[in-house]
Amino acid sequence: MSVRLILTDIDGTILPRGRREVSARTVAAFHAAIDAGIWVGPASGRGYAWIPEFFGGDAACCATALATNGMQVYLGGEKVMEQTLAPAGLEHLRTIVAATPGAGLVCFDDATPLLVEGELDVLAAHFPAYAERCRVTRELPDFPVVKANVFTGAGEAAATELVSRLNAEVPEFDVDRAMPTYSNIMPRGWNKGAAVRWMAERLGVALEDVVVFGDADNDLSMFSAAGHSVAVAGATPEAAAAARWHVGACEDDAVAAAIEVLASGDWPFKA
Repeated sequence: MSVRLILTDIDGTILPRGRREVSARTVAAFHAAIDAGIWVGPASGRGYAWIPEFFGGDAACCATALATNGMQVYLGGEKVMEQTLAPAGLEHLRTIVAATPGAGLVCFDDATPLLVEGELDVLAAHFPAYAERCRVTRELPDFPVVKANVFTGAGEAAATELVSRLNAEVPEFDVDRAMPTYSNIMPRGWNKGAAVRWMAERLGVALEDVVVFGDADNDLSMFSAAGHSVAVAGATPEAAAAARWHVGACEDDAVAAAIEVLASGDWPFKA
């Protein structure tokens, strides 16, 4: 098989829950792919400012990257594309979130989360690292927003209802389910999958020559775009069902093992 581009989700795919850095084997596998002439990098819901530290500061591992669910695209370590969220849409979304018990909205100033709606302890239950760095503002930013998230402490059923309402009533945005009660906000029609297509076209890579790894529902659009989609063990049922191929667990460095084989010119996946 000809593989020219490899992209992988971070949380739950190459970074086990509770860990702050990917394994040394993952970093080495990325370098093996780079040395083999393959573009490789993360495709994450995280903002780019957060990503290098997951690789121990190794810039080569994230020189190619889709950040913030594809809202930012990096090639050669340089940002080559960025989407922002419409201010009117954010104000409308904020109004709905503010009227929904237990719900919250966080926007980002580069690496700093800004709590616009909701409670800090509820955010901490979803993303402790975000809560640690969070600044409570109670105001929408006055600068263009790239990354924003909605969350709820009222449980999965309430999250499902909130996401459905936001998608129905805020036409500027798509709201996904990155985790059961934590969601990403993206411009309508833009997601990881759209960014994969954009990046592949920019690089002159056929989508059939793209391999992507993931574990969650916000990876579904990426799975549908790439020629070869791979779910790790423990992926959500939707992600597992959508994937063309399957590997072992994040905790066992399954993605690193697959990238090692791809870098060697062999094929690691079996039906």
